[in-house]
Amino acid sequence: MKTRVTEMFGIDLPILAFSHCRDVVAAVSRAGGLGVLGAVGHSDSQLEIDLEWIEDQIGDRPYGVDLIAPAKYTGSDGGGARVQDLVGMIPEEHRVFVERLLDEFEVPELPDGIRGERGLASHGDAAPLTAERAAPQLEISLAHRPSLIVNALGPPPAHMLERSHTEGRLVGALAGKAQHAERHVAAGVDLVIAQGSEAGGHTGEIGTMVLIPEIVDAIGDQVPVLGAGGIGRGRQMAAAMALGAEGVWCGSVWLTTEEAETHPTVKEKFLAATSSDTIRSRSRTGKPARQLRTAWTDAWEDPSNPAPLPMPLQPMLVDDAIRRIDRAAHNAGSGASRLANYFVGQVVGSMNESKSASRVVYEMIEEFIESTERLGSLLED
Repeated sequence: MKTRVTEMFGIDLPILAFSHCRDVVAAVSRAGGLGVLGAVGHSDSQLEIDLEWIEDQIGDRPYGVDLIAPAKYTGSDGGGARVQDLVGMIPEEHRVFVERLLDEFEVPELPDGIRGERGLASHGDAAPLTAERAAPQLEISLAHRPSLIVNALGPPPAHMLERSHTEGRLVGALAGKAQHAERHVAAGVDLVIAQGSEAGGHTGEIGTMVLIPEIVDAIGDQVPVLGAGGIGRGRQMAAAMALGAEGVWCGSVWLTTEEAETHPTVKEKFLAATSSDTIRSRSRTGKPARQLRTAWTDAWEDPSNPAPLPMPLQPMLVDDAIRRIDRAAHNAGSGASRLANYFVGQVVGSMNESKSASRVVYEMIEEFIESTERLGSLLED
């Protein structure tokens, strides 16, 4: 296939695969697309390890790194609050609620010394999901050779754009409204990802079918647009490109692949879920993020309980709780297994078989070809 996106990165297929799992990133890049590693939950040392591993696996093929550097969050007006100051801003009633919820579902404490290398609120002095936390991750990424740096939440900071462009890397940003895309282009991005409300993770309220043409019309041919949100099959890819996208950005579909590091209990839930089993909830990050609906999200949606805190206070509040849940959720039928969830989009309803990541890519292209040929046949005499 040939679009501006394939030419931009020297790839065969305009499929960009967002994943927190390095194995998925490598597999998709090897299959002819471009894997993008979500770095937000990585410690600095784990990010170093994973980027080196990816490069060893894919050779000269391109890949990308996705960071989260929001423009506004609690403490940002003052140039970034210290972690200890933010910790003091978490209300006691929220701490009590989280402990009560874990007690209700009989989630055990973590053993002493169990922390791990992944998590939103576990590493360094900078608060999670902030520009301060993303800064060292950017420098680590630029010390390696990703072709693309993406900011997943808001316009890329000037520092991110300047440093990335100076190092010869392209920069992308996700947009949930046409105005967001216009701001991204004005800031100097090279690629816009039009992510509709169906998507997993942080997402707005406008559906993909409406959003893609709005963004394409708003920014014209200044930079190429990727379609995202509800895209996991070839028919959906064909629809996105018919709407003006020059490729697709997929995230949820990789969560049930054989390579994915998705928690086994959560993966089973995904495989059994329907497209109605997700919810936009602030319960994990403090901003609306689509995820699997479980007892966890139900508790935070209950108006009789405290409402989620703004970013980054919410992830600081719940990070240890999520670790405890994930560790105990391996026990089928446990309270922890009922609470366990993760970010996923509405396309989860068609993710009912675990496949290799490369098979997902190949099947997507086969169905894309079938779809475009069928449409072409409608114009034949």
